[in-house]
Amino acid sequence: MITFENVSKAYPDGTVAVDQLNLECPTGKITALVGPSGCGKTTSLRMINRLIEPTSGTISLHGESTAAMDPALLRRRIGYVIQNAGLFPHRTIIDNIATMPRLLGKTRREARKRATELLDVVGLAANFGDRYPWQLSGGQQQRVGVARALAADPAFMLMDEPFSAVDPVVRTQLQDEFLRLQEHIGKTIIVVTHDIDEALKLGDQVAVLRTGGRLAQTATPHELLTQPVDEFVADFVGRDRGYRSLGFASVDGTLETTDEPTARLGDSADTVASQARGEWLLIIDENNRPIGWVRPHSITGRITSGDLNFSGTTASAHGTLRALLDAALSAPSKRGVVVDRHGALVGTVTAAAAVAAIENSDRLDAEVPSK
Repeated sequence: MITFENVSKAYPDGTVAVDQLNLECPTGKITALVGPSGCGKTTSLRMINRLIEPTSGTISLHGESTAAMDPALLRRRIGYVIQNAGLFPHRTIIDNIATMPRLLGKTRREARKRATELLDVVGLAANFGDRYPWQLSGGQQQRVGVARALAADPAFMLMDEPFSAVDPVVRTQLQDEFLRLQEHIGKTIIVVTHDIDEALKLGDQVAVLRTGGRLAQTATPHELLTQPVDEFVADFVGRDRGYRSLGFASVDGTLETTDEPTARLGDSADTVASQARGEWLLIIDENNRPIGWVRPHSITGRITSGDLNFSGTTASAHGTLRALLDAALSAPSKRGVVVDRHGALVGTVTAAAAVAAIENSDRLDAEVPSK
């Protein structure tokens, strides 16, 4: 656990970056720090590894005050990931990752072996090890930055805007990969981000800071969306809170779907016409996985990929209510495609059925007795 007790940081000119911060970051969980520019997010993070010294208060790691620790030894206990990865440009990827194990006394061979293992952990092939940072994309460099932070197997990780320097598609991929990784490593992590959606996605708990470095609210993502403590938090979290909160509510196991007629790429116009139900027909692959929709009346020969409409999304039968509603609203047929854990078609739902599932979920929540 990382604990802040009445922690403040004030500068000689009178600027207060962090003001009486009290915060507990649970062991094995991700805490996301979010807030407007100048609210003290990065300052709070850097006070943990003493890159910035607190003016007052106590920061503890598992109950041990960091003030009594040697700063260099403290930093070796903590993984640190920053924007743009911060890799050493003159070292190969393997040697970048091996830096911390070497500092901790591992032999060069041991350190490089550990680095090679971590390349696989963060989803990079072993042949990346002999490359230099400039030979990697931004997303690949960020993966290396995470690997380097993990190299000493620290109990704690600090991440300062770790995915902000890459494009939105790569950013989403890195977030998903990071969450998958955290399921296995279970580190105590604090991540700073200016993006409330990223904070809600990554954080087991989210701490919202006000301008001036004061804590406004600490809550789970669902609580933050459904129970903002005041107008500032509500405005910062933004509009569409009700819809976004559905991303933290699971589809009920009794969801009823409708059987959906299907065809496959290569099927003839006659097959399409015989299978069609209305204006749109769902196309699946050989593993019964949905690919896209076609307009039956537009098929004159055989179905090709050029005939497909890919605008719809799919929802897992074990996923979230938000994904379910989005699937229904985004499908050109207005029939949301529901799949199983392997991506195979289960059936479809209309927007009305998705809303009914949401209402049923709210009713069940209301019937659950408080503890």
